[in-house]
Amino acid sequence: MKFEITPGVNWVGKIDWELRKFHGEEYSTHRGSSYNAYLVRDEKTALIDTVWSPFAKEFVDNLAREIDLNKIDYVIANHAEMDHSGALPLLMHRIPDKPVYCTANGLKSLKGHYHKDWNFQVVKTGDKLSLGKKELIFVEAMMLHWPDSMMEYLTGDAILFSNDAFGQHIASEHMFNDLVDPSELFEEATKYYANILTPFSPLVTKKINEVVGLNLPVKFICPSHGVIWRDNPLQIAQKYLQWAADYQENQISIIYDTMWDGTRRLAEQIAHGIKQADDKVTVKLFNISRRDINDVVTEVFKSKAILLGSPTINKGILNAMSALIEMITGLKFKNKKAAAFGCYGWSGESVKILNDHLSKAGFEMIGDGFKAMWQPGDEALAQALAFGKDFAGKV
Repeated sequence: MKFEITPGVNWVGKIDWELRKFHGEEYSTHRGSSYNAYLVRDEKTALIDTVWSPFAKEFVDNLAREIDLNKIDYVIANHAEMDHSGALPLLMHRIPDKPVYCTANGLKSLKGHYHKDWNFQVVKTGDKLSLGKKELIFVEAMMLHWPDSMMEYLTGDAILFSNDAFGQHIASEHMFNDLVDPSELFEEATKYYANILTPFSPLVTKKINEVVGLNLPVKFICPSHGVIWRDNPLQIAQKYLQWAADYQENQISIIYDTMWDGTRRLAEQIAHGIKQADDKVTVKLFNISRRDINDVVTEVFKSKAILLGSPTINKGILNAMSALIEMITGLKFKNKKAAAFGCYGWSGESVKILNDHLSKAGFEMIGDGFKAMWQPGDEALAQALAFGKDFAGKV
């Protein structure tokens, strides 16, 4: 499959309708995804990125039907992860002498992945590659989201090939933002930012301001995954600036795991207490063992405060809660408040463990948390309600 973006610029990637897990098993892709590669033809021809390795033969065969591979003058490798570079070995086997443009870190990572000494050409921000009437201007994008990442700006057509920035995991036969459901699009774009780019928010702000500061017109933003932004393309850059600024909505998320429903009952009473104290705040409850972890992380990203709940088991917490804590610690959320709660039967360490993890993850702790022994009775449930009211007041 291919389609035209502008005369001389074609998408030549792969839509993966079946993908449900990405980055190994780390990221859920309920709507599939795409691996976007772009063919830019002028007096010279450049190929920007390839596709994930399981589709390498299909990609190279399709590309060969589109163009004599020997007429590709330049290969651009924006990023070495396999979803971008997976077809490079097969492609370079066919055109071994063609130059491969990448950053200095890209050189290290591509050699580390493939152990090949291709004709690498290292570029840095501001370097230009003439295609004839148009130029590709390279922009390093370190840590968005890997040290090797870079983008390109195509003069004349005013296209920003943005690599992993501004992407979403969506499979669609409609590859432009004005042709897909905007609510689904921004749901996936938010999830993408929350789960992948949040730790690099200061760099996101710096890089967007750097690119915008060049005063270059942008008619298209072509990311490495999902649909292309052509209708008001800079709207996603404005969203990124909002998301990078310690984003939060008027939302409190209560996330819990439970063994015999005691911690669930506490969670529900805490939610009632919050709503009684503040009927304008959005309160959402998630049983982390029954919900997709990336979807829950997205709700943490949107929240101004969270409460984590787990019963005590083996002087610890339940496994699904441990996985969530590991993720939110690595994502380095800022400007969010938190508290912990849970039931216990004997020793009761879970609340302190959750408090310690939340504090280390950078959350501002509200109080010492709340715990109830055994199944919560009327008194414990009333205390949980009061705890929710108190939490809402302090948030």
